[in-house]
Amino acid sequence: MGKKIVVIGGGLGGLSAAIRLRADGHEVLVLEKNERAGGKLNVREGAGYRFDTGPSILTMPWVLEQLFASAGKELSDYVKLVRVEPQWRAMYEDGTQLDVLGDLPNMLEQIATLSKADRDRFIRYVDYCRKQYELSMKSFYKRSIGGLSDMRQQHSLKELLAMDPMKSMAHKTADYLRNPHLQQLFNFMIMYIGSSPYAAPAALSQLIYVQMGLGIYYVEGGMYNIATAMLRLLAELGVEVRTGCEVLEIVTEHGRATGVRLAEETIACDLVVSNLEAVPMYRNLLDQHPQSGATLRRYAKYEPSVSGFVMLLGVNRSYESFKHHNFLFAGKPEREFQDIFESKKPSVDPTVYVGISSKSDPSQAPTGKENWFVLTHVPPLRPGESWETYRDAYRELVLDKLERMGASRLREHIEWEYAFTPNDIERLYGANGGSIYGIVTDRKLNGGFKIPARSPIISNLYTVGGSTHPGGGVPMVTLSGQLTADLIQEDLQKQSAIG
Repeated sequence: MGKKIVVIGGGLGGLSAAIRLRADGHEVLVLEKNERAGGKLNVREGAGYRFDTGPSILTMPWVLEQLFASAGKELSDYVKLVRVEPQWRAMYEDGTQLDVLGDLPNMLEQIATLSKADRDRFIRYVDYCRKQYELSMKSFYKRSIGGLSDMRQQHSLKELLAMDPMKSMAHKTADYLRNPHLQQLFNFMIMYIGSSPYAAPAALSQLIYVQMGLGIYYVEGGMYNIATAMLRLLAELGVEVRTGCEVLEIVTEHGRATGVRLAEETIACDLVVSNLEAVPMYRNLLDQHPQSGATLRRYAKYEPSVSGFVMLLGVNRSYESFKHHNFLFAGKPEREFQDIFESKKPSVDPTVYVGISSKSDPSQAPTGKENWFVLTHVPPLRPGESWETYRDAYRELVLDKLERMGASRLREHIEWEYAFTPNDIERLYGANGGSIYGIVTDRKLNGGFKIPARSPIISNLYTVGGSTHPGGGVPMVTLSGQLTADLIQEDLQKQSAIG
């Protein structure tokens, strides 16, 4: 028998969970506090420019295909995915430039220009990353994992050891590659989930295979069309998505959630799924619960991932030396990661990402002009901290770097501009400290695991999104919704069997 389920938050994790739960026969209501669903995947327009304000790269499209198939639909009927090649351009302070290609023979030729020895090692490196991905397909991408005990149920001891639990991602990169520019390039792919290669477990080397082997994609018309497609499917399934509806409290009684309280009403339900990150959920929506404080203390090891300083720039010319995706690397990668993850301060020498979707999709900017999405990763906010302290100086630091590394006289060509700081990300999306990717993946701090989807104190409360397994990024948060829906079905079936 179907349950009445409220999903708090219309990010991709919440929308994905809603699709799956409705496909499983439940009555679902999605409540989103902002004017538009999509969460950090959102859109902003001005002066003829259109920007995706969050994710700009799509990997693992099978996750979206699987979601739509669960509702008896074909993803291709809702969105058109375009493979991006070159995947991105890497630029270094010493003038070195390298295009990351899915075309392996040409990629090997480029690697040989930096290091002939690494050209031969690269095949073995990608094969190692492929094996990590395939191991994860047996567990990490298949079930909602809450910790090591769950992993042990899905893997033999031999497989667990093959994941190199005692080594970091940076350790394994150095095992295979010698050239510092190549090490920096491939280590930086961990920033897709906002973590440090020096702290993340070696198993996450699979991100290199995810990109190089499976490819990266853009969604025609803009990345926000992923959210548009999910919303269209939900409408077809009869699921209501209410925007402008902020949940103020999860109402509980005798260890169960009985509903959610809004400003004007309380909505009763049988089960709650929160797309708000777990830590802010306990802090803000369950602050009256007697076990909330103890749960937050237990979750202290799940520190927020990096945040970001984002500039949206309408540029009234074209820069031919830039591709759709570009990374302008820090001069000293170890120092950059130390600044962000250990000293917890904005790096004075950051890596800057520039996404120019108009390179692949001219509809995103006026003719002859470009829409620059400029992202610099910065530490999450400390309690009470304001990023206004850094905003103006950091804008100049980033623009200096862009102009120094190929965007000649960029300042003169900016005709429209908008910025997001960590404070904006925290305010808009309830993200802990303005985190972009949920929880930092740190093998020593939390074993590389995320917060379990099932609440330890409320039996019918579940979480989805970046702080929940499998983590941050479009495919991961979308998969979290599906895996949590699987978990809910398992729990309901067990209850039905008992009752």
